[in-house]
Amino acid sequence: MEEKSQLQCKTYAADISSIKEAQNRIKPFVHRTPVLSSGQIDSISGRRLYFKCESFQKGGAFKFRGACNAIFSLEDSEAAKGVVTHSSGNHAAAVSLAAKLRGIPAHIVIPKNAPACKVENVRRYGGNVIWSEVTVQSREEVSAKVVEETGGVLIHPFNDGRIISGQGTISLELLEEFPHIDTIIVPISGGGLISGVTLAAKAVNPNIRILAAEPKGANDSAQSKAAGKIIKLPETKTIADGLRAFLGDLTWPVVRDLVDDVIVVDDKAIVEAMRMLYEILKIVVEPSGAIGLAAVLSKYFQENPAWKDCNHIGIIVSGGNIDLGVLWESFKN
Repeated sequence: MEEKSQLQCKTYAADISSIKEAQNRIKPFVHRTPVLSSGQIDSISGRRLYFKCESFQKGGAFKFRGACNAIFSLEDSEAAKGVVTHSSGNHAAAVSLAAKLRGIPAHIVIPKNAPACKVENVRRYGGNVIWSEVTVQSREEVSAKVVEETGGVLIHPFNDGRIISGQGTISLELLEEFPHIDTIIVPISGGGLISGVTLAAKAVNPNIRILAAEPKGANDSAQSKAAGKIIKLPETKTIADGLRAFLGDLTWPVVRDLVDDVIVVDDKAIVEAMRMLYEILKIVVEPSGAIGLAAVLSKYFQENPAWKDCNHIGIIVSGGNIDLGVLWESFKN
């Protein structure tokens, strides 16, 4: 009941109404992604696991939901000059594809260290690639310049209510199909995905637990939860290239108030989870998408009495866009 009262009394960037509106808006364009399971993985984890495979979403990641909602919610006069965003990969491709479907230009600012496969996705969908340095500051400065030059609308990767609402449609699908799920584990970075998933899930079931999964080399969310304020790290170092952003002022309140815990795992555990999903579930998953399984298998989760009653767990497999060269090298380590 505590979560329900928080949802009723506090105003967040999205709510169940905006998420349901997003679901209706994007339904003609997005895939209803499959939920896979494996008795072998269940036996290893000691739980029933339900993998919501956003790796099979258009663009290869959940990001298409939010991008599609944001772009198709624009008035024609707003959309006429196109859209601008900055992203290391999946959001960039998602915005490019959604813009292509709407028939408007997409100007995509990408840091120089972005995975080649994700940059190629942007170009494949017709996005205009503009390079920035690897820092968030550089990405934002270049984006602001592009907005000024083009008049395009900025579509932020995560700190946007339209993006959050679009990502929340994942929970609606998952809990409609498996209403008995008692826990959802979600990768966390900027917080757009977990904010949408949390707001939708706790509106449907106030008692559901939401756990974030985060790499040790980019554990700003765990530090933020502990400190009670947004913590930004001087640098991040993790194989999970999609989980290097920091929380925004729209996503942080949801994480602060409604996310039950943050589970931190190291890169070795992420790679082992990738291997397991490939060998047993037969799906190729990028590091960010495998981190939920790594969290379930972690000692922190397995031995924590707070989570002993988490028996039916939904895991958001956030994406499958991976540089295969990096994948093979990671398996050698």
